[in-house]
Amino acid sequence: MKKMKAVFLMGIAILLLCSTIAYSQPGFGKAKKINEDWNFVLSNDTAALRPAADLHWQQVSLPHDWSVRQPLNPKNASSMGYLPGGIGWYKKSLVIPKQNNRIYIYFEGVYNRSEVFINGRLIGERPNGYISFMYDVTPYIRFDKENEILVRVDHHRAADSRWYTGAGIYRDVWLVSAPPVHIAQWGVYAYPEVDKNAGILKVEVQVENNEKQSRSVTVINELLNSKGRVVAKSSDALKIDAGSPGRVAAALNVARPQLWSVDVPVLYQLRTRIFMEGKLIDATTTTTGFRQLTFDADKGFALNGKWMKVKGVCLHHDAGVLGAAMYKDVWRRRLLNLKAIGVNAVRTSHNPQATVFYDLCDELGLLVMNEAFDEWEYPKRKWLEGWNVGKPGFEGTYDFFDAWGARDLADMVRRDRNHISVFAWSIGNEVDYPNDPYSHPVLNGSSESGFTQKIFGGYKKEAPDAMRLGVIAKKLAAVVREYDRSRPVTAGLAGVAMSNETGYPDALDIAGYNYTESRYNIDHKKYPQRVIFGSENRHDLSAWKAVTENPHIFGQFLWTGIDYLGESGRWPSRGFYSGLLDFAGFIKPRGYFRQSLWSKAPVIYLGTYPVRTGNRSGDVLSQTEEKKEVPLSMDAWPGWNYKEGQTVRVVCYTNAAKARLLLNGKQVGGIKSYDLKTGIIYWDIPYLPGELKAEGMDAADKVLSVYHIKTAGDPYAIKVIDYSGKGGGPIAQVAVQVTDKNGVPVVNTDQEITCTITGNGTLLGLEAGDNSDMGDYTDNQQKTFRGRLMAYVKKKGGKGSLKIVFNAPGLKEAAVVL
Repeated sequence: MKKMKAVFLMGIAILLLCSTIAYSQPGFGKAKKINEDWNFVLSNDTAALRPAADLHWQQVSLPHDWSVRQPLNPKNASSMGYLPGGIGWYKKSLVIPKQNNRIYIYFEGVYNRSEVFINGRLIGERPNGYISFMYDVTPYIRFDKENEILVRVDHHRAADSRWYTGAGIYRDVWLVSAPPVHIAQWGVYAYPEVDKNAGILKVEVQVENNEKQSRSVTVINELLNSKGRVVAKSSDALKIDAGSPGRVAAALNVARPQLWSVDVPVLYQLRTRIFMEGKLIDATTTTTGFRQLTFDADKGFALNGKWMKVKGVCLHHDAGVLGAAMYKDVWRRRLLNLKAIGVNAVRTSHNPQATVFYDLCDELGLLVMNEAFDEWEYPKRKWLEGWNVGKPGFEGTYDFFDAWGARDLADMVRRDRNHISVFAWSIGNEVDYPNDPYSHPVLNGSSESGFTQKIFGGYKKEAPDAMRLGVIAKKLAAVVREYDRSRPVTAGLAGVAMSNETGYPDALDIAGYNYTESRYNIDHKKYPQRVIFGSENRHDLSAWKAVTENPHIFGQFLWTGIDYLGESGRWPSRGFYSGLLDFAGFIKPRGYFRQSLWSKAPVIYLGTYPVRTGNRSGDVLSQTEEKKEVPLSMDAWPGWNYKEGQTVRVVCYTNAAKARLLLNGKQVGGIKSYDLKTGIIYWDIPYLPGELKAEGMDAADKVLSVYHIKTAGDPYAIKVIDYSGKGGGPIAQVAVQVTDKNGVPVVNTDQEITCTITGNGTLLGLEAGDNSDMGDYTDNQQKTFRGRLMAYVKKKGGKGSLKIVFNAPGLKEAAVVL
């Protein structure tokens, strides 16, 4: 394949001629994405470093995840969702005109153990696959000539994580041009302080001087409100020694600022400009805002002085068929669906996400608990081949923690600290899991410790000493506080009773408890100054009641918000399937159940399943006092197709005081009140075809909400729904729904759909959300799951229409033109 050239006309003259200087991810200079026209090969051969290498390169666009496009195999690690790892090479050619600027290349994320070469010379390596990094490539560039960027990505340790990581350059890459004197990488730090009706935005700006003589500059900061009006301004003189950084600090005062909240996420823009000898030389724009965070050991958490419960979810970074490749449009839809069912916070489990993820949370109003690590100095057990086969292995990222851990954490904080949505920094998840790897004598059990039996095999003298947890935690917490003083440090504790014997919780400002609701009140009494919350929790109602019934517990983070690849069970299983949304971003029944608990607006939903003795349908929430044999499920799908006369359980998820059920217009089963014990209203009724309708009512019988489901006929047609939105982003998201001839969704069919693209676009994949379908999701054919699927299409630049056609044997086809 012929190498593609990309010529970037970047220079100081062009920079200064621009009416506005572009904001870029590294926070300085003039930046341009260089995502197109890369070449890729999957090979462990070092021949890629040789100019005449005879390798079978394929042209790709970034972001790119090679693992998700490989065949699933039951012999691969279940932690990776039975997808492979490997070693891959990326290369790109470009020409950069001669200029006085310095040139940088900025990678938002490469998984993992990357090495970057410019014109055959190694310029740097970064083992952590989740951390953004940048290199000054000026000394290696041949100006006005062709230059080759080569990136080696080593993920041959495929089971180095407990979930699917992806593999490759899976986030954006930027080429940055900047004068010798410019704002430092992530060099603007802005944080708000709010007191009654006054707001102060504290601003620190670091400027680099790469020249051989000292320079004097003027740093101007302007704060713009949501209407674009300047509401505060500062101007500071700064002298910077040669080859050194300089810093200025400013305080921008705003009377009665509009506050950012989860309901009204008001944002401001901080415009930072650097002048030298009266000329503008660099600038950046930082999204910021005003909000006040309060944590109290007895009252929990308040945002802007209002005590609230955090209704959070944990999120991994993949998106089903798209793998780890990050597309902002896709995640906007996913986060909006989470917001719609009442979610107000996310935890980035267990690593930093892409920058645009935090941009979306800023914009949409989602609090973010930003997390750094799942392992510290030792690895956790993982299945290296299949699931529960043989002995677990110990692949991981622990081998570079000592050398890189503090720097990785610092870079996470420095990159993300300006995001107003971030309200806490987490330095680790379950690194204190008992005997995996740390151990402590308390695990032997004693009446004094509160244990009455040995835990996880009891104390293991040969295992790493749990006292190390406190030592490491203090070091990591100090790193966070060095770069951000405005938010608390936390962690997700898995072995709380063991960690209480160490200095680990004491190193934290707020303590996250994973699946340890039983210790909420015990530890509140024992450690009255400790702020406690649920950092990882099950979906059962009792876990939520542990939050609502205890004022000192400020919230919970469900495991998980969205189904994710990896951490799979026995084959066939693509991933972990407990999400409120499925792989395709559709809301699942348990999402509607959660909506009935968390949403402020009226909610009602109907789901059904047959009554069969001993049949378990989804997760049990609780059983009635009569101990009925059929459990109540939060996973009931909205189908109404059964055998006539068959007894069917109809469950209603609602936040209304009571509900009534109508079948073909006639009330059945009586009006029932909301069940505080289960959160579910239900009726067992004989099936008749037609329409089933639930009405949610208040105490005075006023109807507040209505939900319908209808009996579907045979599959007849394909209906398309365009979720691409009005933003004009590059990713089209088009859903397919199989219907009968009357347009009623057919939810009990799995039709094989063929997707054909004509015009200006490329199919990225078809995602149906079926956890047990181990086929190829990246081609143009895919079975629906419960009658639907999602198509992801990348729109190309330039003029021209894009037509997407869906067809299946025996069904009326459908098309959409974008």
